[in-house]
Amino acid sequence: MKPSTHRKPAKSITRILLLTLSVAVFVGASNSSSPSNTSLQTEGQQPISVTSELVAIPVSVTDARGNFVPGLNRLNFHIFENSQPREIALFEQEDTPVSVGLLVDHSSSMESKLPNVVTAISGFAHASNSQDEMFVVDFSDEASVQSPGGKAFTSDAAEIERAVAISARGRTALYDAVSAGLNHLRLARWQKHALVIVSDGGDNASWYKYSQVLAQARQSQAAIYAVGLVDDFGEEENPKILEELCKDTGGLAFFPRSPTEIMSATASIARDLREQYMLGFVPEPGSPAGSFHKIEVRVSAPQQGRLRVRARPGYSSAGGASPSSKSEGREPLEGHGP
Repeated sequence: MKPSTHRKPAKSITRILLLTLSVAVFVGASNSSSPSNTSLQTEGQQPISVTSELVAIPVSVTDARGNFVPGLNRLNFHIFENSQPREIALFEQEDTPVSVGLLVDHSSSMESKLPNVVTAISGFAHASNSQDEMFVVDFSDEASVQSPGGKAFTSDAAEIERAVAISARGRTALYDAVSAGLNHLRLARWQKHALVIVSDGGDNASWYKYSQVLAQARQSQAAIYAVGLVDDFGEEENPKILEELCKDTGGLAFFPRSPTEIMSATASIARDLREQYMLGFVPEPGSPAGSFHKIEVRVSAPQQGRLRVRARPGYSSAGGASPSSKSEGREPLEGHGP
């Protein structure tokens, strides 16, 4: 297994997901989870294709007890962008596959927790959809993308487990790992993207700042989840970082204390990804590059009682400035937070 070391961050930020929306000449066309290549053509004319950017939003809907609410349809959902209603152009409610990056902290502060790291990663890999594709980003002083079996992604839980069997060493480059994971998701096959961080939350070696990786995550539309392995004695731990990363991208953070709780946390993350509704809308054209757009998703289903809706709070338009790289003279960050 030859890792791809993340030493000099890429100068381009991941663009938001592009889907081809084609103009159809028939009424009642069914929805599809893949881009449509239908075009409009009249006699004696060339086909005309209409392409737009689609903002994809994974949405979790739960009842008062925290249980997933199935069976909702497109009419139950309402999307608002910067307080303006948007037409739902994509709606999926089945267990769609996801492309997932597993970010694993192997810094010195995690040495005593490595057995729990293996438990967390193994639990997630075995609880996922069999069609999910995964990869591993190992991080300590630097972040490196592991290539299980020489492949960019794998669906084999055993290959993932072997990829995380690494000893602890060095400092913690958490933000660099997030950036490396987001960059690697550009190679993903599936429409839904996520990162799962297993760490104590500390960061004392990254070249990126929190604001930079957050901007990158907002453009990539990836949700970030975390399994925070913290205790009462870790001086370098910072669970707040994990909580903020997850909240700002529509994911969840868990802080289990035992192997049983770790297995429960990873199973909850896998279940959350599998039980989401996938919505999408076409944004208004002409937004400034890198501008942030607030998103709100509402659900109207009176017969279901009081419902809780969780979705990413917004997205950034493509084309914003990319994070600075080492070659541009930045100094490493010490003991910083969000």
